[in-house]
Amino acid sequence: MTTASTIATEYARAWLAGDAEKALSFIADDIVCEAPSGRITGAEGYRNFLTPFVTALVSGELIDVLADEEHAATVYVVETPFAKDFRGMEYITVKDGKIAHVVSVFDRAPALAAKG
Repeated sequence: MTTASTIATEYARAWLAGDAEKALSFIADDIVCEAPSGRITGAEGYRNFLTPFVTALVSGELIDVLADEEHAATVYVVETPFAKDFRGMEYITVKDGKIAHVVSVFDRAPALAAKG
């Protein structure tokens, strides 16, 4: 059995490296994501949420992954065209070897400030 730690680590490394397709390969078809922008359901909705952000990254670093068999918290820092040192975390639930639920936590202030 693959642990949540392994799945969350590989998922985070993929999107932090700008590989949205690889990151999405870890996602369940019926994923639910709770993000600062609202609730996202289903793989296609999550693709629409994740891909624009991932493809805009300048760089990213996985700081840590804390996990048990079904849950993981990933902590990361990214640089985007609008913000440097942009920190966040995701609380991930894994079921049947896929990410079924994500709570995405990040400060929207840098993005809002960049928009003016």
